[in-house]
Amino acid sequence: MIDFRSDTFTKPTPGMLQMMFRAEVGDDVFNEDPAINKLQAMLAEKFGMEAGLFCASGTMSNQIAIKCHTQPGDEVICDKLSHVYIYEGGGIAFNSGCQVKPLEGNLGRINASQVTEAINPNDIHKAKTQLVSLENTANRGGGSCYELSDIQQIKEVCLKNNLKLHLDGARLFNAIVAREEDPKEYGNIFDSISICLSKGLGAPVGSVVLGNKEFIDKARRVRKIFGGGMRQAGYLAAAGIYALENNIERLALDHRHAQQIVSALKGKEFTGSMFPVETNIIIFEVKGKYSAKSLTEKFKENDILVMAISPTQIRMVLHLDVTEEMVQKTIAVIENL
Repeated sequence: MIDFRSDTFTKPTPGMLQMMFRAEVGDDVFNEDPAINKLQAMLAEKFGMEAGLFCASGTMSNQIAIKCHTQPGDEVICDKLSHVYIYEGGGIAFNSGCQVKPLEGNLGRINASQVTEAINPNDIHKAKTQLVSLENTANRGGGSCYELSDIQQIKEVCLKNNLKLHLDGARLFNAIVAREEDPKEYGNIFDSISICLSKGLGAPVGSVVLGNKEFIDKARRVRKIFGGGMRQAGYLAAAGIYALENNIERLALDHRHAQQIVSALKGKEFTGSMFPVETNIIIFEVKGKYSAKSLTEKFKENDILVMAISPTQIRMVLHLDVTEEMVQKTIAVIENL
């Protein structure tokens, strides 16, 4: 079965499993797990930030960051398609007691002018605007990437208005590879960054939230409150270390595979509008003789799994478990549909 439903479906490679088996572990609640400490330090150094904290998931690292940056009654600005808003179970309200001001961005990306207009005045009738959260790449924007210059402009608005700036970087390395960027450029801009290890990087579990030492000390306390204090979790961290050492540059292969499939889809009558494909995510409209549901079933009959994300749209995500042979089989199936 060829699985394009998500890059979360990756399984550890033999090399990753061997590193997990060999991991030196301790009790992370006591800050004594060597593998976790190494992973946190590796990512902090890569982004030029002071410290990191290993978390069970990207949702947990995002929610911890939002909790650390806000007080109940505050407001968080983000794009209306942001993962923190639509895919984290109402966590901003539940965990932080904050409301969200969702903006109509471009493919999941907002700009500095929109942020400026969305900031509430100093009025006791209004929630206090406290945090701006961006997502790069933007999942529901088809893996779209921010321009660093646009992010810097948003940062300047945040500095002028005393707002914090968080990055949901679930697929940030896809953007970094696609745009040939330096991770430290992101570390210089954001107050906190969430890095997911269990998507294109191929680790089975885990994310790391990055920030300065004061922020991470607070984040560690919030993680404990959320029930996220893990013990000998270095076996999982070792997978993250392997991913950072071996699986970043190969993301470019996923991007190339996506473009190959896009070329096949664009020639079909059932393919309607398609989001621009910059990285490893393909989102396209289904029209004509198929619905998104029926086309999904047609793919499944050919041992290919895709995801209908609306009655008229399908999403396909490339990842390290999809080989060149699988891509060519998928293209052959598309051409015969």
